[in-house]
Amino acid sequence: MQRPDPIPPGPGQESVWDYPRPAIAEPTSAHIVIEHRGITIADTRRAVRVLETSHPPQYYLPPEDITPGVLEHAPGKSLCEWKGQARYWDVVAGGDRLAKVGWSYAEPTAPFRILADYVAFYPAPFDRITLDGEVVQPQPGEFYGGWITSAVVGPFKGVPGSRFW
Repeated sequence: MQRPDPIPPGPGQESVWDYPRPAIAEPTSAHIVIEHRGITIADTRRAVRVLETSHPPQYYLPPEDITPGVLEHAPGKSLCEWKGQARYWDVVAGGDRLAKVGWSYAEPTAPFRILADYVAFYPAPFDRITLDGEVVQPQPGEFYGGWITSAVVGPFKGVPGSRFW
């Protein structure tokens, strides 16, 4: 399938079609709060965002800003062509076990060393994730972990027919 027509960004917005390929990682001071069952899972202003063409940003959080005891290693691993081998995390909070909702890289590739041991989360399973006070929407498709806010425009990879974008 050919590349879709990008949505023109408005003031203060970014188009995911202006993001680079291969992906990059950059620090951000955005305020991120993840909540589930009345428990704050994470609260940070020290995340790293990963930008990749056609994808809304993914946010990786420092382990020090994740509530102690909510993460448990999950079985399985996967390989990212840019970042290296990922491991997965369950989140246990408020009587729930959210299986494989987080992932991290213990030994990321050189361009992504900034991500070492930082944890990214799929937004859909949580009761609420906010980015600078705005509620995050999940990237379409069950495989992708991007966070959609009013600051980014698409179309986003993950919608039907986007497999080969």
